Parts: sequence; C-alpha cells; structure tokens
Amino acid sequence: MKAAVVVPDLRIRAQNDPTPDPKDPMYQLNGDPDFHYELLRVLGLAPYQGSDIGEVLVASNQIKTGNMSDFSMAFDELATRVDGIAKNIDSSKHPVSARNAFFKAATYYRSADFFLHGNWSDPRINSLWAKHRVVIDAALALLPVPGKRVNLPSTDGKFTVPAIFFGSGSSEPRPTIIMCNGYDGAQEELYHVFAQAALERGINIITYEGPGQPTVRREQNIGFIPDWEKAASPVIDYALTLSEVKPDSIALLGYSLGGYLATRVAAFDHRVAAVIAIDGIYDYGKTLTDPLGPEMMQLFKDGKKEIFDDIIINHIIANQSIPTSARWALQQGLWSFITHSPFEYYTLSQAYSMVGLTDKVQVPVFVGDAESDIYFPGQAKALAAHLGDKATLFEFKGSEGAGAHCAVGANVYLNQVILDWFDEVLKKAGK
Repeated sequence: MKAAVVVPDLRIRAQNDPTPDPKDPMYQLNGDPDFHYELLRVLGLAPYQGSDIGEVLVASNQIKTGNMSDFSMAFDELATRVDGIAKNIDSSKHPVSARNAFFKAATYYRSADFFLHGNWSDPRINSLWAKHRVVIDAALALLPVPGKRVNLPSTDGKFTVPAIFFGSGSSEPRPTIIMCNGYDGAQEELYHVFAQAALERGINIITYEGPGQPTVRREQNIGFIPDWEKAASPVIDYALTLSEVKPDSIALLGYSLGGYLATRVAAFDHRVAAVIAIDGIYDYGKTLTDPLGPEMMQLFKDGKKEIFDDIIINHIIANQSIPTSARWALQQGLWSFITHSPFEYYTLSQAYSMVGLTDKVQVPVFVGDAESDIYFPGQAKALAAHLGDKATLFEFKGSEGAGAHCAVGANVYLNQVILDWFDEVLKKAGK
C-alpha cells in the first residue's frame, strides 16, 4: 500500500500569483517569475553584444505564462532569423557586424534549448546545440584577438575539459580570471556576462566547462561532480603555460552554482590570488532539502526512493500549477546529474557543500549576494560567515536593478563592482 501523497512546501510564490514580490521593484517581463528571470538574463547580455533588446521583447511577447514550449519556440524562431542575417553579412568587409549577429544568434539558440531538458530524447537538445556551436565559433573567430579553444585532460584522466582563452591583446603578462558557469549555463554565455568587460580592462579570461555542464554533458555523457578541482586545476595548469598570463594574478570566478565550484577549488588549489563567487553558495544540497516539508524529508531520510520519486515526478514535475522554477530546476538537475531518479539527484547533491572546507581557502573571496534571489536565498551570507575575514560580502539590491539571482540584468554594474574589487586586491598584495 502506497503512502498518501504529500506535496512538499516549495516556499515559492505560485507562478500565477499576481501579487508582486515586495523585494523586487523591477517591471516583470512575464507573469511567470522564472520566465521573467530567463528573459532578463537574455536582455542582460545586450551591453556586451549578446542580445538586442527589441528582438528579445518581441520574442517575449509570444510566450504565454508558464508555457515552456512557447519559450523554446519563440527563441528558436528568433535564433534562426538572426542566424540567417549573420550568414548573409560579408565578414571580410564587415567583421564587427557579422560577429555581433553571430553572438546574438548563439544566445538565442541557448535560450531555445533552455527548457527542453525534461525530455532527454528531444532531438532539439543536440540539434540546437550544434547550431549554437557553429555560430559561436564564427563569432569567436572575428574577435580582435580570436578566442582560442583548447581541450584539457582532467586531473584523474576520466574526462576532458573544454576551455576558451580570451587574450587581452597585451604583450605583457596580465591578470587573468578563470571562470565557469553553473547549473545550466554554457561557458560561451560568460563572454557577454564578464569576459568582454574584463578584456576592456586588460584582463585575460579563460572560460571552461566541467562535468554536468552543457558541452561535457552532451559530448562525454558525464554528470556533475562535487570535487570540481579535477576540472579546474588543469585550467590553472594551462594558464600558467601562457606568456600572456601573470602567474601571481590569477582569480577564479564562479557564476550561479559556480559560486560553490570556484570556492571549492580554492580550498584545494592554492595557486590563485582571489575568488569571485557570483553568487556565493555554502551548501547546495541544503537548498534542495530545505523546501521539503517534514513528510517528504522523512521519506528522504528513510531512503524511501520509490515513494519519493513517485511524488516528485508525478506530483511536482508533472503538475503545471507548480511554479516553473521548481519544475525546471528538477528537470535540469536530473539531466545534468544524469539520473532519472529525484531521490538519487537529491542524494548526490548533498556532497556539494563547503562545510568543513572554508578554513582551507587562503585567499580573498568576493561573495555576491542577490537581495531577491529565488534560487539560493541565504546561501551567500552563510558562505561569507564561514569564510570570516577572507570574505567581502556585497549585496546587490533590487532598488538598483541588481537584486535578481547573480545580479542578472545589471551586468555593467556587476562588472564595475567585481572587477574594481579584483584590481584593489591585486594592488593591496603588490601584484
């Protein structure tokens, strides 16, 4: 006899709740808070040539609240149109125009793929990514200093780390930031979030992806690993071989879940001068189990896998009245951790924690804290508290247009804050 179905208290506003979040004064782009966030994420790339505002707003007008298919279709159509424009530009005559159009098309292909991972057999998961790779590589080749792709062996030899080096063009060794995305993002997105802003300041950038992230998940069929130093340390090794890199001025930056990943690496690899966690995460596993009500938590603790999975799959993921942010997060988690069992995903997630590791971090850490973070609330403050004097906790506020998770939509301001901080850290250390 099965236990009664107990749907967990997700502690998130219902997606059709018209009551505005009192902490978020921003105009909402969609009635679904998660769709608003993802649209804002795309719009936020516009200052660094990752999107065009008008195009995104036209696409957003085609998306019904909570309809993931609408979201994918709108951005697929936009990506296809902009891709066609890009390919009709003579890049030998107009390289900047071609590059910017290719960059935009790449962003829109990534957005079209974003909500597809609930169905692993959907062919668009790979077909859109293949189109994305073509246009992003076309854009990288047209940069003043072309982006250079490399593939690096992991420290345990079990996977390959794809990375891209973006040189500042300086003939002298320069500070360098090694950065990774998080739970769902591609390394190519980071060019428009951070890299272009850093390059303008004479800072080299190396982006990379590890297990569970888009390229490695697709091409090597490897899910997330908690001991991220296996992916990141080879990138540090690579950076130290480059004449453009100043060896004592390397920082690690992690975006979203990458805030955990980068901080974790610094606890084990002490060759870096600083860490930038946007946003800070202390215990990822706890962010999954905290929203569970007491009944679901007891099922999890008791190892009731079959019942736990049935409730999550059939009464959460399949329930259209559950907020998109919760349903998507579960779908993405299963896909990127490569398991069809929510119980297994929750179990694996418990290893993603800085508990007992913060004392091993020896360098200054910038900890971003988004005021209205709907994904990891409270985690940045927890990380900063355990890091103590090594942490600089900075709250990005909604009143400044920067209160969303990772200060999405405020990328110019975000870069001003973090890159100035990194510059001051190096100056203080005499580097």
